[in-house]
Amino acid sequence: MAVLIMNSINEIDELIKLISKLPGLGPKSAKRIVLKLINNRDELVKPMASILAKVYKNVSRCNFCGALKSHSSGCLNCEKINEKFDKICVVEDIADQWSIENSNIFQGYFHILGGTISSVGQRKEDLLINSLVERVKKENIDEVIIATSATVEGQTTAYYIQDSLKNIKTKVTKLAQGLPVGGEIESLDDGTLFSAFRNRSKLNSSS
Repeated sequence: MAVLIMNSINEIDELIKLISKLPGLGPKSAKRIVLKLINNRDELVKPMASILAKVYKNVSRCNFCGALKSHSSGCLNCEKINEKFDKICVVEDIADQWSIENSNIFQGYFHILGGTISSVGQRKEDLLINSLVERVKKENIDEVIIATSATVEGQTTAYYIQDSLKNIKTKVTKLAQGLPVGGEIESLDDGTLFSAFRNRSKLNSSS
């Protein structure tokens, strides 16, 4: 009876549909989350609604490096320029950046493409590849590490990045041994990531 009543309320039904779109969640999990929220209106619903509104208003992706930025404090990833690294790691999305940062295996800049080249989805023009080339030139990068997933789309994107950097005297490498075929960066454990970085292979013949 409780489930029938829940589904008869439009706002609840819409909330369940939205939550079920989140990674790893389906309709059943979404219903449990909604029940938890409804039973804790003041502790969860009110503050969550407030912070979501603030995130929607103040947080977005940087159009240059692809990282998250606050409209009040700017892009912290771009501000790392002051630290003067000589390597830049190219990843598909922000979740990949977080995974690599949490593993503490890489010290350098990050560049988040915003996806991969796909025959049925994003085009190369939709990704932040042109700004990557600009960053490599501007910041005198010695090595570009391509950390795209070992999928067809990820490898296609890696080859296009390599081609885009072919006229720049910078070493281009990609994650190698330890990265399983079809593996996505964010799902790898620290040991696998360490092996993939340590055994990365060179793609070009930079001087």
